[in-house]
Amino acid sequence: MRTWGRINQDSNGKGGTWVEVSTDANGFNDGVYLTTLIQTLKLNLGESPFFANYGIPAEQSVIQQIQPDYYINRAQQQFAPFFAALLLAKQAQIANQPAPTYAINVTTKSGYALTGPIPV
Repeated sequence: MRTWGRINQDSNGKGGTWVEVSTDANGFNDGVYLTTLIQTLKLNLGESPFFANYGIPAEQSVIQQIQPDYYINRAQQQFAPFFAALLLAKQAQIANQPAPTYAINVTTKSGYALTGPIPV
């Protein structure tokens, strides 16, 4: 199994290099699913020609100042079966920061735990 993800982007999502992420040597697809989850959270709703139900309405959320909780919850439900545990939780909005931010907590099926903020 494989997917593609972009690394070394600037803060505006410009530039970067596309890299392939494949099943690891032990047969775990954790990296593939984590990369796909991250790419899904970067997609605008309906942007993917193959998966129209992936993505979030990020631009509309920033303009309307309404966080995309429903779409984040839907992404969590779509990807939860691929991890031992997955939690995407809204963080408090920081003053003068237009991007809604969510905390991500992932425990992979191989037992590795990841946490961190993700601006959407």
